Amino acid sequence: MKLSVIMPVYNERTTIAEIVRRVLAVELPKELIIVDDGSTDGTRELLRQIPAEVATVLFHERNLGKGAAIRTALERVTGEIVIIQDADLECDPNDYPALVRPIVEGTASVVFGSRVLRPDNPRLYLSFYLGGRLLSLIANLLYGIRITDEPCCYKVFRREVIKGLSLECRRFEFDPEVTAKIARRGIPIYEVPIRYTPRTIAEGKKMSWTDGLYAVWILVKYRFGRDQDR
Repeated sequence: MKLSVIMPVYNERTTIAEIVRRVLAVELPKELIIVDDGSTDGTRELLRQIPAEVATVLFHERNLGKGAAIRTALERVTGEIVIIQDADLECDPNDYPALVRPIVEGTASVVFGSRVLRPDNPRLYLSFYLGGRLLSLIANLLYGIRITDEPCCYKVFRREVIKGLSLECRRFEFDPEVTAKIARRGIPIYEVPIRYTPRTIAEGKKMSWTDGLYAVWILVKYRFGRDQDR
């Protein structure tokens, strides 16, 4: 089964070459689809140097958000399995084989990575850790599921599952929206422990407490709203 790796990118000049190298080094049949979301720090110029046979590189002319970049990439995927890969170095592509195994073996259609399930992972910011645990708890209570790391970047899907969702996300609300819509359809979420190397805000970490509050709103919205995507 071929893996489609979706990589949304915004101002990651210092990490983009290394994360692309790490993704390509994983020994799985795969395609890499990169969407530059209006970078202004020189990332776009680096991406233009990537040959078409190595990766599909798409460009947003202005910053639309991570969710919008993922939706753009979804229009181009051809693999049977789809994984989301951030353009920083916090998560390790060497975890791909473990993440896709439940889908390849037919025991799952959706797999989330979990930084929590690997206790030796460092916790750089207590606020981010507690915020992630709180979002997971809220998702569990609202949707009757059992997950430990709702905001984890590594989310893996059978192609027909992720493409069958009517995604509306534009920014970081991709994670709560996809969690809510998967749960509403009654699709079990399988979790796999992953390695995690957090970066500092000074190094480019982009999420803030306001994104966490908005994620709570998205979880509530899709639980009690009139959304028809079931």
